[in-house]
Amino acid sequence: MRWQSGRRSSNIEDRRGSSDAQGMIGGGGIGILLRVLPFLLRTKVGRIILGLGAAVFFGAKMMGIDLLPLLQGGAVKSSSSGSPQLSKADQELAEFVAVVLADTETTWHQQFQKLNKTYQEPKLVLFSGSVSSACGRAGASMGPFYCPADQKVYIDLSFYRDLKTRHNAPGDFAQAYVIAHEVGHHVQTLLGISKQVHAQKAKVSKEAGNALSVKQELQADCFAGLWGHTAHIDRKLLEPGDLEEALVAASAIGDDRLQKQSQGHVVPESFTHGSSEQRVRWFKKGFESGDIRLCDTFSAKTL
Repeated sequence: MRWQSGRRSSNIEDRRGSSDAQGMIGGGGIGILLRVLPFLLRTKVGRIILGLGAAVFFGAKMMGIDLLPLLQGGAVKSSSSGSPQLSKADQELAEFVAVVLADTETTWHQQFQKLNKTYQEPKLVLFSGSVSSACGRAGASMGPFYCPADQKVYIDLSFYRDLKTRHNAPGDFAQAYVIAHEVGHHVQTLLGISKQVHAQKAKVSKEAGNALSVKQELQADCFAGLWGHTAHIDRKLLEPGDLEEALVAASAIGDDRLQKQSQGHVVPESFTHGSSEQRVRWFKKGFESGDIRLCDTFSAKTL
């Protein structure tokens, strides 16, 4: 991909190397403080203690010492140490992600204008190891995901190493496909599709619910292909071989391929993302047409 000169999105949250304290307010010193706060406020001595504590906290902050981790049960760190040291490759990969996200923003602003709607840009969170989201805590092993509750895409960039080595799907456009697929789920959320699927799944059997999940995932693949179409036709970002990289990636993470690798046999009724052939076909449909109307997997007679 010709991405180096592209616009970088400002919707990136880089939590790599952080303690990711989100969702931890109920534990450690903060949880205790919240429980005793009403009692401290009732007495003069308690208010003096709170005042002294605040003075110490903000005084330390001015000297570059962050006491918040201590309240959360962790170690005190000096803010002067700066962000965690990242390799040049890690920094470049984060730049790449920011460019791809920005380009999806361009595509979907245009598509939503055609629908007389306003596109709301998602945030993309870079993390390492594990992360807290409005959908719960998740580890890197589950791969990239989209959380509709906070409208954020989450990705541990080590997934790209697995994509290359474990799934034999190298290349920058393969990496871009992964981001565009998760952004596709954001589009489904904004259009109300995800809400409808969630409501329908609550009324049907597990097997029927899996079939709905497959349709939702294949539509996200089609939306990713639609982004690829505009990136190629409108902005000339693709180079020879890029499309093949995305198709190899889509095929590598098909349910049948993954089940065959993990358990030695395939159980179609347990599919939740679609077969390799289906994922490739729906990505190509979006890529070749650039037409969001042709991504309606829910009305398709066959997947």
